[in-house]
Order: sequence, then C-alpha cells, then structure tokens
Amino acid sequence: MSVPALRILLLNPPHTAIGSRVPREQLPPLGLLSIGGPLLDAGFAVELLDAEFGPMPIDEIVRRVVERAPDLLMVGHSGSTSAHPTIARIAARAKQALPRLRIVYGGVFPTYHWRDVLSREPAVDCIVRGEGERTAVLLAQALARGEEPAGVPGLAYRRNGRIVDTGPAEMLTDLDQARVGWELIDHDRYSYWGGMKAVVQFSRGCPYLCSYCGQRGFWTRWRHRDPVEFAQELARLYREHGVRLINFADELPTGSRKAWKAFLEALIAENVGLTLVGSTRAGDIVRDADILHLYKRAGVTRFLLGIESYSEATLQTIRKGASVREDQQAIRLLREHGIISMATYVVGFDEDGDRDYWNSLRHLLRYDPDQIQLLYATPHRWTPYYGSVAARKVIQTDPRKWDYKHQVLATRGVPPWRVLLWVKAIEAIMQLRPRALYRSLLHPDRDVLRGMRWYVRMGRRVWLRELFEFFFAGGRTRRGPSVEEFWGASLAEHENALAKPQRRRIPIRTLPQA
Repeated sequence: MSVPALRILLLNPPHTAIGSRVPREQLPPLGLLSIGGPLLDAGFAVELLDAEFGPMPIDEIVRRVVERAPDLLMVGHSGSTSAHPTIARIAARAKQALPRLRIVYGGVFPTYHWRDVLSREPAVDCIVRGEGERTAVLLAQALARGEEPAGVPGLAYRRNGRIVDTGPAEMLTDLDQARVGWELIDHDRYSYWGGMKAVVQFSRGCPYLCSYCGQRGFWTRWRHRDPVEFAQELARLYREHGVRLINFADELPTGSRKAWKAFLEALIAENVGLTLVGSTRAGDIVRDADILHLYKRAGVTRFLLGIESYSEATLQTIRKGASVREDQQAIRLLREHGIISMATYVVGFDEDGDRDYWNSLRHLLRYDPDQIQLLYATPHRWTPYYGSVAARKVIQTDPRKWDYKHQVLATRGVPPWRVLLWVKAIEAIMQLRPRALYRSLLHPDRDVLRGMRWYVRMGRRVWLRELFEFFFAGGRTRRGPSVEEFWGASLAEHENALAKPQRRRIPIRTLPQA
C-alpha cells in the first residue's frame, strides 16, 4: 500500500546554554538526523531546518517554516529541558501562522513531561516518547493515511480535548536498522574541536544506576551497534564528507569490552586519520589498561570522566558505582597513553559548605586531570535523585537555565555568589597550575597539544561569560518555590521510557587476525 505524500520539516531550535553560544561551533543534530534517515527511507519528503546557526531568531524561524509550509513539523533538541521554553514559543507562533500544521515534539523532557506539555501547550499536537526512529515513521504513515495513530506505541496526543497515551514503545534491539540521515546536512557547516566535525552514537543507554542521570532511563537498556559496520560508516564520513573528528554522543561507548575492542580494531584497519572524543567511566579505562594502546592507535584523543564528588559517601548516595581510587587510576592510565582526561565535577548534590569546596579543590589537584569542567547539580523529575531534593529551594525559575551550567538549587549557609566564586576559583586554579600550562603550551604530542589549546580558548570565554551572566543577567530569586512545587511530583517510577523486548544476543563481528 503506497503512502500519500507528506512533507516533513525537522526543526533544531536555538539553544540558550552558555556552552552553545560561546564557542560558535556546533555539532549536527544527531537526534533529528536519526529519525530523518528512516523517514526518508519510508518515502517521505524530509528537510532539516537547523536554527542553531546564528542563532536564528524566532521570527526568522517562523518565516522559514511558513515558507516551506510542511504538513508535519517535528521538533526536538538534545538539551531538552532548557530548550523547552523556546520550543513552546516556536510551536505557538508556527501554529498561529499555519493553523493546519501538525506539530510533533520529541526528546527527553517531553518524554516524561508529556501530560504537562499537552495540557499547557495547545500548539503541540503530539509527543513522541522515547526513541523516535520507529515511532516517527509509524506516526507519519498513519497521518498520511488520514488515520488516528492510536495503534502506534510511544505517543501521547489529544483526542476530543482529552489526552491519549498509547503506551511505551519497544526499544530498538538492532541499532543498525535505523540509519542516520546524513544527506540532510552539509557537513562543512558544522565544526568542533577547532574546525573538525561529526557526532555519532555507537551505543545507547548505561547499565549503571546513577540516581541523578537523566539519560539512563530514557534509553532503558544499554545496546550497541555492530562494531565493524560502525567503523566502516565512520570511514565513509572521513573519505566522502571530509569528517576529521568524531564526537561520541554515547553515555558509555566502552560498555562492552569485546564490542569496543572489535570497533577499535576495525577502525584501525580502515586506516583513516580520525580524532575520537567522548565520555566513559573510569572503571572501563582501568578495565582496558591492556588495550589502551588500541584506543590511541584508533584516534582516541580525549575521554570525559564523570568524577562527580570527592566524598565516597556522596558517590554511594548517588549510586555512582565508582571509587575515588579508580578515578585517579583512570586519569593516570590515560595520560600514560597520550589521551587527554577531562574530569567533570558536580557541586550541589548535598548542602555543601565552604569546607566541602576546599576539599573538592584539594581532591581535584590530587587527581591531576588535564581538563576540568564543574557543573551544578540539576534534578530531573524522572530520576531517583529528584525525590531526595524535592524540598530544597529553587533559586532559578527560568527553565532555560536548567542546563548544568547555572545554579538552580539554593545552598543553606553559602549564598549563590560565594558558590560561584568557589566554582570559578577551582576551575582557574586547575587550568592555570604549572602542569596544566605545560600540557597546553609545550606538550610533545601534537594531537594532545591541539586539544588542550582548543579547550583553553573555549574555556576562557565560557568562564568569563558565566561570571558576566551571573552578576548582570542572572534572573535568580531569593524566595523561590521548592523543587517539587516548581516541577511537580516525582516521576521516578516511570524512569524507564521504553518497553524491554525479550533479550536477544547481538552477534559481534570481528576482523580476521593478520
């Protein structure tokens, strides 16, 4: 049965986070491209409007949407909580200009806040909950046939003024079946790490139980792509599109030693000069001590490690599943193999005092990471951590600033300005200490030197911007509501967004040994 023509516009809205605006570099919108490929393969006419460029003002976005006059506008952003207010404004304006336009909204935030969104945003017609590759195609096919999508799992929409929930969609077990729609972008427009480009996903999810993580439950179960096919795709991006850098969007690309090793060996065999950067857990680096030389040969130049806290008690409370000793060992191992370590450290999990910030600085100096990024604890309603801070006061009531780079929770005994000074002082001391300066100015490894210098340039600008915004455009409140009053009751019981299929083993292809 042929599907009637349906014109679909994918919209990547502008993001207001400090880190998005300062570097003037951006990565392709992988989430939208991931649903774009299956929609194209299903026969739909699909375009992408990336409003991050500029960034594009809302008037211009609406003008371009009207100019294209699509039947279906699909919108979403990787920074979904802080992007939500902007998406709501765009949807309202687009619907006003094109009353017959159907607007579909996807991403992590709407996946969990679907009742609130559909109740408060009349311009949004439908929400895709969880992974969108299969659900978006089934939805578009149903709408193209003029049918109500009641039989499509993974949706929430209105019918006769009432909200309809079609239940959770089943997760994708074979990630290679849904290809990324790379043809929707011009790779030359995107850059990162000083002019190199691309963002990919080898795996989805994470098997660990960190109570504050807003991504783990969204993907529900850790899965990975075929290592050899994935390496071949990266090689094609290198040869056909001039891609030189690969930024992994995964929470844990190294989750399976066997699969990750097979990928590294396959990419080495492709003999392409890619630079790989991403995030992983310290435990996986320690586990892979004997194959870190393969990391380096394949092009791994930097891994971000979530250190989170100096306190073993806090690490246990947030269910990090890591130890202080393991974190320090991972940083040492990465340095021995010429791989940059970036440590992320979160303040505000507890009611920190001045002594806690002092201990954090001492702790990080002992760790000696190459790069450091301090973040603020930001509770998400669907995580177990949310319940533990539900009674704490909110000092930032603008959701656009719930992006980990702004203080959102009050700390008793330490005013926000002093928290900021502690954070900025720790970052400055860590990046200006002699060892860090040597690695940024004189490191003998050219790839490491490039990565260190790029981060210093970007980090300096972000550091100054955060100080300026805090004192001159903060928008904080002294008598804010509690977290629960601001967002609502906990949704932690619905943390797993996808239905789990019966477990099926994914065969791992490996290359023949030379």
